[in-house]
Amino acid sequence: MSHARTELAAAAARLIAEDGLDYAAAKRKAVQQVFGGARVPRDMLPGNEEIEAALREYQQLFQADTQPQRLRHLRQCALALMTLLEEFDPWLTGAVWNGTAGEHSQIRLDLYLDSGKEVAIFLLNQGLAFESGLSGSNNDEIETLRLDWQGEEALLFLYEGGAAITRRGATRNGTESKRGNRRAVLNLLQEDRE
Repeated sequence: MSHARTELAAAAARLIAEDGLDYAAAKRKAVQQVFGGARVPRDMLPGNEEIEAALREYQQLFQADTQPQRLRHLRQCALALMTLLEEFDPWLTGAVWNGTAGEHSQIRLDLYLDSGKEVAIFLLNQGLAFESGLSGSNNDEIETLRLDWQGEEALLFLYEGGAAITRRGATRNGTESKRGNRRAVLNLLQEDRE
């Protein structure tokens, strides 16, 4: 059973690295590739942590000459965007934050504000075009803005009102390590230089 999980995690990691699939889509496609679409017991499916570990291993083996530079570039772009959006309390998340960003990765920022209209107006005043949308499930949809930033795709998740207060408290109390503020991104860039 553990061999099958390892094989699925490796297949999903390759799909994420090479094709830019998200974790859920990569897991589904990996099941298709490894088991021909047969139903697989849930306990045989690797968790996202296992896939992330396999992705790091894949990148070290097959993308060691390009992935670190790509990650640094995306972090520099993210830092510039976070600086521009500083008044909206931006936090970097996703692959650019956790260090697994590759060729297909986008910059993902969580913004905390009273109203999503504030950031939309701000972006328009900066001359930046964007597309709005929703992300998440029906019960927990989050407004998003997608824009081109310095030639990279950036996705902004807008947390408003009570959600913003709850998230701010969680991140400031250190209970969340899946995101970092501007200072944390600066620290990551310092570490990359050393």
